Amino acid sequence: MSINFSNIPSNLRVPLFYAELDPRFANTTPIAQRGLLVGQMTAAGTYTPGVPVQLTSVADGIAGAGAGSVLAGMIQAWRENDKTGEVWVLPISDAGAATAAAGTLTITGTATGSGTIPLYIAGTKVSVAVAVGDTIAAIATNVAAQINAALVPVTATAAAGVVTLTARNKGLVGNEIDVRLSYLGSAGGETLPAGVAVAIVALTGGATNPTITTQLAALGDKTFDFIVSGLNDATSLDALKALQLDTTGRWSPMQQLYGHVFTAARGTAGTLATLGVGRNDQHLSIIGFNDSPSPFWVWAAAIVGQAAVSLRGDPALPLQYLTVSGVLAPPIASRFSIGVRNSTLLYSGISTWQVDASGNIVIENIITTYVTNSQGNNDNSYLEVETMFTLMYVLRFMRSRIETKFGRMKLAADGTRLIAGSKVVTPSSIRADQIAAYRELEEGGYVQKSDEFAANLIVEKDANTPNRVNVLWPGTLIEQLRVFAMLVQFRLT
Repeated sequence: MSINFSNIPSNLRVPLFYAELDPRFANTTPIAQRGLLVGQMTAAGTYTPGVPVQLTSVADGIAGAGAGSVLAGMIQAWRENDKTGEVWVLPISDAGAATAAAGTLTITGTATGSGTIPLYIAGTKVSVAVAVGDTIAAIATNVAAQINAALVPVTATAAAGVVTLTARNKGLVGNEIDVRLSYLGSAGGETLPAGVAVAIVALTGGATNPTITTQLAALGDKTFDFIVSGLNDATSLDALKALQLDTTGRWSPMQQLYGHVFTAARGTAGTLATLGVGRNDQHLSIIGFNDSPSPFWVWAAAIVGQAAVSLRGDPALPLQYLTVSGVLAPPIASRFSIGVRNSTLLYSGISTWQVDASGNIVIENIITTYVTNSQGNNDNSYLEVETMFTLMYVLRFMRSRIETKFGRMKLAADGTRLIAGSKVVTPSSIRADQIAAYRELEEGGYVQKSDEFAANLIVEKDANTPNRVNVLWPGTLIEQLRVFAMLVQFRLT
């Protein structure tokens, strides 16, 4: 057997001991699976718009994005669920021609009893103390002060008993901001003080989202496996689709950066189904909901933050039954039934969730929006998001394996007479290594049916390019246990 050294010359006459290091088989460091939060900042933030930056802490993130901004809300929601994972942010400025959504709170009556106004803005509770005898002007002033002191996505001004709310970020996101009273209801101890009434006019009028194509280009060749978008308009999702394309984007053979885009959307089952089918993108997941106090960007960041913890540990492990923090569930009457979730949403590319006995959001099934293939036929090839993350893992594993073992090798045809240990590979030796690598993946629980793989694997020299090897890799990915069906044939005696 001939041992080939890279640094120790063969003509040494000076004795005795020489050693060189070869770390190719010692590296066990996994690739960094970063999160990326794409969202609007405010002018008060210290981040440079359009420049990706690593998040160092929630406090720094809020200061960088601007308190109450969409991006700040995403940062908080992510970190409630993923405490330690690496996450970056891509701060986006409001569009220059954008307008901010606005709404009002109109206070009427005079307080005949003390208490607290249980106000919820974008899912954050803003408690306003009321004393006996407080007038509408005094109450409105206090409401505005409490809102401005809270980390919520609106600012407030008060005049003559009317509180005007203005979204901190301009554009369509402002129309998403939910304002309501007494989310927990009287059963949860949330009632208005006696003699006081509050009329709410929802925020409307937000228009013109920023474009993000240039900002996405600033990501360069850095990998981001979990991309959460705080913009869910068609133009923004189109830009993210272009970023991920199999042909020219991050999933293309020339880039091999991979990653997956997540967002959320509020709407009826029919509206959401139309949205999902219309996107039809295997690199995008949309979490659907209706009538929740929490805005869509918080839903997306919280759920993906929780999912990222699991996917980093095992990309093939199903995400179902993971409990999510930081999101307020819709009232019972507004939750989608199992029939709607199964027959409408999950067959239209919309991801679903449940609510546990404590009122927490629990992941049910995160799917992609890929519904039909290029021929228009129903296609479940890319249905589950775990499939996409398992593919990422397997492709990266195979690339690392090939580059480590065959990075600097000569290529010979099968049947060539070679000295053992020479730096020459043949299609047959590559094939044998591919089979061995596949069995390692099988033992790790990422693929299955290694005998079928070995029988169908093809490795051959290219007929026209002598220094190229072509491989047909017929792998079968591991699957997730989704359904346990039992026919109970009980007896009575």
